[in-house]
Amino acid sequence: MTRHLRVDGPNHDDRLDHMAQGVIGQPLNRLEGPLKVSGRATYAAEARPGNLAYGVLVQASVPAGKVLDIGDAPGALAVIQDKRMIRHAAQGLDEKGPAAGPARVEYMGQSIALVVAETFEAARHAAQNIAVRYKPETVPVDPESVTPELPPKKQSAAGDLDKAMREATFALDRVWRTPSQTAAAMEPHAAIAEWDGDGVTIRAALQMLSSNRKQMADALGICESKLRLLSPYVGGGFGSKLGINAEAVAAAIAAKQLGRPVMVAMTRQQVFDLAHRRSETRQRIRLACDAEGRLTGIGHDVLVSNLPGSEFTEPVAQATPFTYQAAHRQIVHAVARIHRNCAGSVRAPGEAVGVTAFECAMDELADMAGIDPVELRLKNIPDVEPTTERPFSSHKLAEALREGARRFGWSDRGMPRQRLEGEWFIGMGMAAAVRVNMLMESRAKVTLVQDGHAIVETDMTDIGTGTYTILGQLAAEMLGLPPDRVEVRLGDTRFPPASGSGGSFGAASSGNAVFLACEEIRQRIAKAMGCDERDLTLQDGMARAGNVARSLSELVDGMITGEGHLEPGKTEKSHRQATWGSHWAEVAVNRWTGEVRVRRMMGVFACGRVLNEKTARSQCLGGMSFGIGIALTEAMEHDPRDGHAVSRDLAEYHIPCHADVPPLEVHFLPERDPYVGPLQAKGLGELGICGAGAAVLNAIHNACGVRVRDLPATPDKIIAGLDP
Repeated sequence: MTRHLRVDGPNHDDRLDHMAQGVIGQPLNRLEGPLKVSGRATYAAEARPGNLAYGVLVQASVPAGKVLDIGDAPGALAVIQDKRMIRHAAQGLDEKGPAAGPARVEYMGQSIALVVAETFEAARHAAQNIAVRYKPETVPVDPESVTPELPPKKQSAAGDLDKAMREATFALDRVWRTPSQTAAAMEPHAAIAEWDGDGVTIRAALQMLSSNRKQMADALGICESKLRLLSPYVGGGFGSKLGINAEAVAAAIAAKQLGRPVMVAMTRQQVFDLAHRRSETRQRIRLACDAEGRLTGIGHDVLVSNLPGSEFTEPVAQATPFTYQAAHRQIVHAVARIHRNCAGSVRAPGEAVGVTAFECAMDELADMAGIDPVELRLKNIPDVEPTTERPFSSHKLAEALREGARRFGWSDRGMPRQRLEGEWFIGMGMAAAVRVNMLMESRAKVTLVQDGHAIVETDMTDIGTGTYTILGQLAAEMLGLPPDRVEVRLGDTRFPPASGSGGSFGAASSGNAVFLACEEIRQRIAKAMGCDERDLTLQDGMARAGNVARSLSELVDGMITGEGHLEPGKTEKSHRQATWGSHWAEVAVNRWTGEVRVRRMMGVFACGRVLNEKTARSQCLGGMSFGIGIALTEAMEHDPRDGHAVSRDLAEYHIPCHADVPPLEVHFLPERDPYVGPLQAKGLGELGICGAGAAVLNAIHNACGVRVRDLPATPDKIIAGLDP
């Protein structure tokens, strides 16, 4: 039977706190870790079906226009053009999938055809040398060169911000700019398609199989029942694999046409061209406060870009309406329609860049007003969501700020340029961390077998986040089994559809589904024991109730199966759900070269129940490292003439390496949020990014007195602001 839960109200049961196995929250090692480090975990491009052919995408060499003709490719098996081949990456949340269209070019580097050959090298050579004739068009590629759209639903205002700015004791009006960024996941995008009659199996690097299946079936023009997707292991995604991309659709079309399996694997450069980017942003932030530091006005005007017709726009000001209180508020969200590669979700869409700029603005305002940056934030934490007066489901920002200040030694922070060690200025900075929290519909199936092991099945993916381990721990805890007696099967659309990995909703959404499935099994065991489920204790393969103890093998006749189905409900609208934290950084800035070295960094986070302390900490470490990249190194540069990505490999797109990241310290605040389902767990992976870069940038100012508002803070920009 299926146990269904719609989250329409709070859950104060704390059920997981009363289980006996004692594995939830523990820092267990990754269940699939040995497979990955030994090379036995098979990623998308590593399967080798018989008679495999290789495809390489042909990319447009003009920024816009019509494809008139594509030449032959001597030695190739086929040159495939098909209107079903998608133009750009899908966002991943639209069940209709991307629209197919004529052979038109919308940006330089767009895929326009596929060359298939017996070897990858032959296909690559043919794709790079094939002749293509175009009817080119002149199109805008610079977001500052066009009149932007103002989507009505993305604008908001309350009170009179201009008046608040005029009457404020202290007023800040500054502009921050962040460049395009890319996900740059370790595993490049790849797919292998193989048909069996009118059905197709596609092994691909994907994050959200249930929606990906809908998109893929729509693109190919087939029924979902004829399509199986496999993504058991995914080498990172960060949003770039939320939706289907050119390689998977092209592989399926080619495999059907040739009657044999076809692999299409992108090169690193193609990933930069074809997987969506995070939009560059221009953010004008206005803050007004009184003499005591209480905010009276908040303004956040944003300019982002995307291709014409694309629905997604970077939600830069997503957290601005509820992070701080102010009577006078205004958000302006402008979208420039230009012809660069498609913009979409990159990890922590919105807050990654929006909170970064806003928390830098708060630091500047604190400096202007002569107020400690921590105190400024504490003074302005709202009791309810300012724009709607909805209550918060939980709120831990004040605690995260105070705990972080205590642990980091914030009281030792001096004035800018006060501390000099040799040729290095030393400074400290901090920022609040905030990220919206979401639940998504999810299903899971759990089977308890008579021999004392359990099987968890769901099409949920593990993109390096620890899903295998977390879901295994949940089943082990609920069914009273050692973790090594739980087998977790993921990444197959033959399993029940889950939320997928994205938006930091994966663990809580799919985990709640597993919890519900296990509850169903517990009910049946309790019935066999003649007790109420709440009086049942399961531990180490034994069931106990009162003075009765029996092994699970006695109670299970063959197997017991339970299914769980979670749906978000009224609480997502009745309460503002968010995760909270604080970031702290100490940096050294070279007084002669402008080089920045992050010496230490700490994060304090509240994310509801922590399901595995080790995987949770790992997510925070990755997020904080991501924040260092935003602050200091990451920039996807575009050619101003035609908009194509110039920094399109890991030699030119600089992510932090080992030498750039100091030992990072992570602390979790105890929290149970009753409004997010029975697990009481919330998203975490993206929270570690939000504000991390701001802490580094604010530390740079405290070290040397320079504020960089055009990110990243490379040495040339710091040198330009240093006094001789």
